[in-house]
Amino acid sequence: MHDFVAIGLGPFNLGLAALTDPLDDLDGVFLESRPDFAWHPGMMLDGATVQTPFLADLVTLADPTSPHSFLAYLKAVGRLYPFYIREDFHPLRAEFDRYCRWAAARIPAIRFDRHVDRVTHDGEAYVVRAVGRDGAVESYRGRRLVLGTGTPPWVPQPGLEDCHNAHYLQRREELLGRDSITVVGSGQSAAEIYRDLLGEIDRGFTLNWVTRSARFFPLEYTKLTLEMTSPDYLDYFHALPAAQRDRLVGEQGNLYKGISADVIDAIFDLLYEKSLHGPVRTRLLTNTSLAHVTRDGDGFALDLHHDEQGRDFRIDTAGLVLATGYRAEVPAFLDPVRDRIAWDDRGRFDVARNYSIDTGRTEIFVQNAELHTHGFVAPDLGMAAYRNSTIIAELLGREPYPIEKSIAFQEFGAGVA
Repeated sequence: MHDFVAIGLGPFNLGLAALTDPLDDLDGVFLESRPDFAWHPGMMLDGATVQTPFLADLVTLADPTSPHSFLAYLKAVGRLYPFYIREDFHPLRAEFDRYCRWAAARIPAIRFDRHVDRVTHDGEAYVVRAVGRDGAVESYRGRRLVLGTGTPPWVPQPGLEDCHNAHYLQRREELLGRDSITVVGSGQSAAEIYRDLLGEIDRGFTLNWVTRSARFFPLEYTKLTLEMTSPDYLDYFHALPAAQRDRLVGEQGNLYKGISADVIDAIFDLLYEKSLHGPVRTRLLTNTSLAHVTRDGDGFALDLHHDEQGRDFRIDTAGLVLATGYRAEVPAFLDPVRDRIAWDDRGRFDVARNYSIDTGRTEIFVQNAELHTHGFVAPDLGMAAYRNSTIIAELLGREPYPIEKSIAFQEFGAGVA
């Protein structure tokens, strides 16, 4: 029997694998349905960077001496000095993906091609059923579970899943052959795709960018704001009433879903360059919500609503990219153990401060399924090592990686004089 079974292998559970790898008194196994590590393969655009500095890798903020760090990877592949000369703390997204693949290949506890379809409890341990690519069925028993299955792509209506930006690179050449393309979305992915397509606009297509945001909001990255990515703010946020937390999450999009300022500036500069030769065949539409999409032959009719003017209008487009984000879902494989899980009044995981969701608060832990309880830092790579350190301490009953309790200069709640 394993001490824990981890299901899913994105960067968060991969970080857990890297941090537990050297711990002799903790035995875990990691199950992933894909044949290899893959992190948003549809968005590996040339020149795209990670929005967090390289210190927010799999391990460094928990263990700066780990052999699984990003700097250790660069040294191993002969790129440490070029990275140093580059003088940019933000790694290329494609390079960060290669780093993750390198780390995954070094950790023997990881099992690829294992699709988990059922989790039960036999009275002593959790039993995880996994099906291999060849159809072979395996069972893994563990005292605890760690869920890192990620957040699936979200589209505004059924039947548009193929238009999500998760598939952008696979569709790129086909889109470039259309006479018009519309990008819908407000965040970094929408901006990167628009910039990429704008660079090809001389091919003759018309390009639209539709966002319901009032403007193209930059990611808030000032230092005192960054202090909100801290255990201090987590303590404050988690202690708030659920309704207050939900309201705050809705208001804090620019803290985790905004666009990098350099990408915004690059888009303007490219528009300026393209306009030298005459009007650019593009429209940037803010305050505009997508009400409905109708497939019209090989194209799409978009029913839109201007939120400030209260006016409805329509755009016809041959190509469509929905950069509409990702949303957490409860995995179906948990159905047999639903009675062991704590739920809130909206049917979501009731995630405790220690990232547990079971009724006893000691058995099932989640990665990036706690936006509604822990706030905007849930998907942040910069807080992943902290979360993993917390989970490991819960699994072991000790802190092999010291957990910071307070790092912020500011106070988030009502202070005591």
